[in-house]
Amino acid sequence: MDAAPRPLAGKRLVVTRALEQAGELVRALEHLGGEVFLVPAVAFEPPEDSSPLDRGLQELSRFDWVLFTSQNAVRFASIRLKQLGLPPVTRRIAAVGPATAATARHEGFHVDYGATNHTAHSLADELRDQVANQSVFLPRSDRSDPAIARALSEAGARVTEVIAYRTTAPEPPPEPILSRLRNADFDVAIFSSPSAFHNFDGFLGTGRLAALAGRTLFAAIGPTTAKAMHEAGVRVHIEAEEATSVGLADAIIRYFHDHSAPSRHA
Repeated sequence: MDAAPRPLAGKRLVVTRALEQAGELVRALEHLGGEVFLVPAVAFEPPEDSSPLDRGLQELSRFDWVLFTSQNAVRFASIRLKQLGLPPVTRRIAAVGPATAATARHEGFHVDYGATNHTAHSLADELRDQVANQSVFLPRSDRSDPAIARALSEAGARVTEVIAYRTTAPEPPPEPILSRLRNADFDVAIFSSPSAFHNFDGFLGTGRLAALAGRTLFAAIGPTTAKAMHEAGVRVHIEAEEATSVGLADAIIRYFHDHSAPSRHA
């Protein structure tokens, strides 16, 4: 029997996701033959003051909708519900994409709507008619784009947004790893959020990534991350059509197939 195809054999891929979120992507890339270097460039923590989140969770019955725009929003809201001894969310729930919806279902929530295009802005736009004159609870990151809540308000929703978690930068990797990264000793660097990109850029020395674009490849999970990279002057070679680990892996495979690019490290 023929061995399973390994289209990423010989490729070195840097994954910058947080440790607790990287497993699925790392497994997908390794299954395809890739050599994965996990360099977490983002971390997540509870809010410094949980009282606004607590009040929202304690008053969930007064909301018509709960909007989850990230897996972390689901995770941290769920953790706090359990800590407060509150029952699961029973309001109508909308999720930004399949990964967030899957996390919500795993936590025992029924997802009533998933965004067709997997961005928070798309979710707000697609729900415009449904949230008019409705109350919406929006647990979010401390770095979320305020335009999302504004778009919901402009659609006629009464929005209560609270910080459910903080996005932080972990400690930089050891100098030997940084040296390898600065020397482009990898084939693809993969970014799953603007924060991961900016923190990684800071690890290397702000602006160093832009100089590496001609020597290695950069992949973005979706348009929001790609936009942040473009704005920083970094070329985006690969962008996933679906903002999931599988979508990222598929996009990387397609790139190498279409460009017939051999590994520089083979």
